[in-house]
Parts: sequence; C-alpha cells; structure tokens
Amino acid sequence: MPDQRRLDLPGYPGGFDVVGNRVNRQFQLDVFGESLLLLAAAARHDRLDADGWHAALTAADTIAARHREPDAGIWELHDDRWAHSRLICAAGLHAIATQAPSCGSGRAAGWEALADRLVAETSADCLHPSGRWQRSPTQTGVDAALLMPAVRGALPADDPRTTATLRAVRTDLVQDHYVYRFRLDQRPLEDAEGAFLLCGFALALAEHQQHHNVKAMRWFERNRAACGPPGLYTEEFDVAQRQLRGNLPQAFVHALMLEAAATLAPRG
Repeated sequence: MPDQRRLDLPGYPGGFDVVGNRVNRQFQLDVFGESLLLLAAAARHDRLDADGWHAALTAADTIAARHREPDAGIWELHDDRWAHSRLICAAGLHAIATQAPSCGSGRAAGWEALADRLVAETSADCLHPSGRWQRSPTQTGVDAALLMPAVRGALPADDPRTTATLRAVRTDLVQDHYVYRFRLDQRPLEDAEGAFLLCGFALALAEHQQHHNVKAMRWFERNRAACGPPGLYTEEFDVAQRQLRGNLPQAFVHALMLEAAATLAPRG
C-alpha cells in the first residue's frame, strides 16, 4: 500500500480525494482477533479449508507472540495498549476454540487459556474506577468500540464491565441518537468530528444483546437513515448539519448495518 497523498480533486464541503493510506506501516493487533472471528464463522458452516485453518493458526500464534506490544488499535491512532485490541482478540480466540474437533482439543484449550489471560490483563490495566472499560492504561475515556468485545463473545452480556460500558457510551458519546467514537478533547462532540455510523450500529447490537429490543431498533433505524440518495454510507455523519462526512463508501458501516438488520429482524 503506497503512502497517502492528496489529489487535486474537489469533494463535498471540507472534503478531498486521496490515494494510498497513511497507516501502511502500523501494527494493528485487533485485526487478528477479527480474522479469527471470521474464520471461526466459516468453520461453523463447514467452509474453512486447509488454507483457512493455516490462517487461523497464524493469527492465533501472532496474538500469543505480540499481545503485549502496543498497537495502533481499531481507530489507527498512536501506539498504545488499547483495551479493544486485546479484548477483540480474546473474542476471536474463544470463537476459534469452539471448533476444537477440527483443530485438536489441546490447541483449543490453549486458545481458551490465552483468551482468559487477555481479559484478565486488560481488566488489570484498563478497568475504569466506575467499573467500565477505559480506552487504554493511559486513556481513561469511554470508547464506543468497547461495545463490541461483549457482542463478539469476549465476556458475557451480563458481566458488570459490559453493562457499565454500555451505560457510559449512552451517557458520554451520544447526540440525537447518533454515536461518536470517543471524545477527542473538551469541545462539544459535534465540533470535533462527525458521529461514526459504525458505532451507531454497534450500539444497536449491544442493546439487542441486553434484550432491549425497542431501544435496539431505534438506534438501528436512526443510523440506517443516515445515508445518501443512493443508499450508501460514509464513515461519519455530521449531526448538526445533517451531512455525510468521511470515506465514501464505507465498507465496515455497510457490513455492520447488514449484520444489525439480520440480527434484529423478527424471527418467524
């Protein structure tokens, strides 16, 4: 991936076109957990071939070797011991370990033990005094990404850390039923950046996990409506000006919107 450079093309207000990516030299631990979640889903549907299992083993080994290193995290920021990165890896390890008949019970037990260790270590240095997850040992704020580890199975839905984090996101990062990633500084949320639609759908999934089905549908419908005329989503949404912001189209937003739609759909 080449370095990021700007093109001389106009965009919507405040926007511009770029090619490349500035994160091409970053290490992101969380992607190995996300990969394991995907590979475990493939295994559950009997769709994981030998190459897929090799990828799963590689991802699990990488987590074991590098989980104590700082990484750039889901939001591709400065290196830190991000809580989300470690917790989503725990979720991935738990998920792939459930496929023990395919990979051997001994290896699965090792993955479960590593997942438990990751949760324990994260709880030791990233548990806020209020009982919620904080972003990292040095960043004490709330982060909407920390809704996802429980949704993905890193820890139970009724764990006090799960419910405390959900309450904190609702209290600190919400405006007009849109959700922001985290507080960048002391400015009002909408002055610092747009709401992240990915986080809105994550909150819908988190509410559904708590059996708050009406709340979940409200979060889903509010964020589902924040698309352009073709039905495509950007990364961010300017709540004050009701305008799309950021990358277009944003694949992660569309993926989580579809997952939330399938999860929240009434079962016949």
